[in-house]
Amino acid sequence: MPFGIDNTDFTVLAGLVLAVLLYVKRNSIKELLMSDDGDITAVSSGNRDIAQVVTENNKNYLVLYASQTGTAEDYAKKFSKELVAKFNLNVMCADVENYDFESLNDVPVIVSIFISTYGEGDFPDGAVNFEDFICNAEAGALSNLRYNMFGLGNSTYEFFNGAAKKAEKHLSAAGATRLGKLGEADDGAGTTDEDYMAWKDSILEVLKDELHLDEQEAKFTSQFQYTVLNEITDSVSLGEPSAHYLPSHQLNRNADGIQLGPFDLSQPFIAPIVKSRELFSSNDRNCIHSEFDLSGSNIKYSTGDHLAVWPSNPLEKVEQFLSIFNLDPETIFDLKPLDPTVKVPFPTPTTIGAAIKHYLEITGPVSRQLFSSLIQFAPNADVKEKLTLLSKDKDQFAVEITSKYFNIADALKYLSDGAKWDTVPMQFLVESVPQMTPRYYSISSSSLSEKQTVHVTSIVENFPNPELPDAPPVVGVTTNLLRNIQLAQNNVNIAETNLPVHYDLNGPRKLFANYKLPVHVRRSNFRLPSNPSTPVIMIGPGTGVAPFRGFIRERVAFLESQKKGGNNVSLGKHILFYGSRNTDDFLYQDEWPEYAKKLDGSFEMVVAHSRLPNTKKVYVQDKLKDYEDQVFEMINNGAFIYVCGDAKGMAKGVSTALVGILSRGKSITTDEATELIKMLKTSGRYQEDVW
Repeated sequence: MPFGIDNTDFTVLAGLVLAVLLYVKRNSIKELLMSDDGDITAVSSGNRDIAQVVTENNKNYLVLYASQTGTAEDYAKKFSKELVAKFNLNVMCADVENYDFESLNDVPVIVSIFISTYGEGDFPDGAVNFEDFICNAEAGALSNLRYNMFGLGNSTYEFFNGAAKKAEKHLSAAGATRLGKLGEADDGAGTTDEDYMAWKDSILEVLKDELHLDEQEAKFTSQFQYTVLNEITDSVSLGEPSAHYLPSHQLNRNADGIQLGPFDLSQPFIAPIVKSRELFSSNDRNCIHSEFDLSGSNIKYSTGDHLAVWPSNPLEKVEQFLSIFNLDPETIFDLKPLDPTVKVPFPTPTTIGAAIKHYLEITGPVSRQLFSSLIQFAPNADVKEKLTLLSKDKDQFAVEITSKYFNIADALKYLSDGAKWDTVPMQFLVESVPQMTPRYYSISSSSLSEKQTVHVTSIVENFPNPELPDAPPVVGVTTNLLRNIQLAQNNVNIAETNLPVHYDLNGPRKLFANYKLPVHVRRSNFRLPSNPSTPVIMIGPGTGVAPFRGFIRERVAFLESQKKGGNNVSLGKHILFYGSRNTDDFLYQDEWPEYAKKLDGSFEMVVAHSRLPNTKKVYVQDKLKDYEDQVFEMINNGAFIYVCGDAKGMAKGVSTALVGILSRGKSITTDEATELIKMLKTSGRYQEDVW
């Protein structure tokens, strides 16, 4: 042996080298071993160096996204596909969470960045490393970077598109060059899709000049190899929320049998709904209280957090979708990425029926972007002409499609007069229809009093189509699912009800049987002040009262524990401004007096009803003015203010009312009072959880 090494030494040395290599490449090896079992992560090198990955894969354009709930990701992918279809670019579309950015200045291509704003101007949770890098980049460190940016936000929040604006500021300070205008989508005005289309059209013109691109007729090219299989095995998904729940996988549990997480967007927990009940006494509206049991998951939540609930599509909507595209739900298919930087969007292999029921967002509004992509598959020349016109005319699109609450199947059936769209490839639907995303609900329980149980309060979306009186009602996916469960759980024969939609409550391979749904907890900054003597002002009409029920239950549990320990704790004043239409939809009406008794007079509830017979409409902002002196005194004494509910009307009205209260109380101008409110928000003393 060379260098005097004997066989034993060489064997030990080789073993050590192999161990080091196995450790360094552990993620790649894991992906390789799991890829045949439907793992949603495509096999790749595991390299996190963004410039190296772009170069190694011969990419000539990079799209990055930082997404909290999936919307930024959806638009980033739409943009990427259009660059491929119209300009034949070799685009890499990537989540900033999966890469390191020390080499960002060495990326040899133009970069498009899609970034959503979360909370009070914050970056999404998965963008922490990206945020740290750009915020600490030195002047000139990114002088080679050319980029454009599209921000997604809500103008009802104080820091509208705050994450995008912050990113823009730091990229500019580091010497990066922005191409075109900063795009700003406004979910508060309901114009996100049109904001994107306007920005996209302007940016494509810039890119044509910068890259000398020749536009071609858009032609769909799949990112995946699509294969039809013959039989369902244990590795075939039937709609499981992640590959971890397939029979071919074994769920990780500790010695005590506790299922190991982390439970998040990539792997939710299958939680039993142990109790549910109707909260309204109305004949035409419903609100469901649902209690999810987290026992056996090791999930912890804090009062004020959100629960993400993963729905499935209603059976009626699934059948409608299958029909218009003439699809066989029993067809089993597999997807393999043709590009190592692309991930399969859901567990595969799977069936067409499972994909449509569990993985695709088939009930939501249709975008003009999708219409422009569907032109190539129009069943005849007349339909092609209609699609072309509507995809270019936002006003006519709003009249003919959006105002009628059409989903994809509705719109295509309307345009083709019922003719089938049977030339649309399944790959196109997988890549063009948005992925099913969880719905987030403010938790209405307290982690002090309900450690293993999470309460959710949800108004059921179910109303007549205002433009089409004879059409089926407009329904929400998750809220109607929760209502289906509530009725079945309380022994109501669903077949004898007039429910607008129905669901497969057993789920894939009976995974959801006995009233279970996939969930995970999303952290929130919506928190009670740590000092219990701090005054608290809560404003939450409708289901906006949900987190405040949790807050008050938290204070009750805290006070009871202190009394048991012999401690004499004095709570600060807690006042809740609550609004409902009338007494029929007064949420948790019987509970509030009990809380007031247990809190020894430190809790007061002020109720505003907006639709009592022969009575003037009264809203929470009106009640704030009625209690002006008390509200002003509490704010002067350091009160924390919390607002939860409708962003467009209520939250703005509340802010205006508080500005007026401060202006009059301090004898200052409205502008000065507005600045005070901004300071309260910046310091965390004014918090909003609005939608």
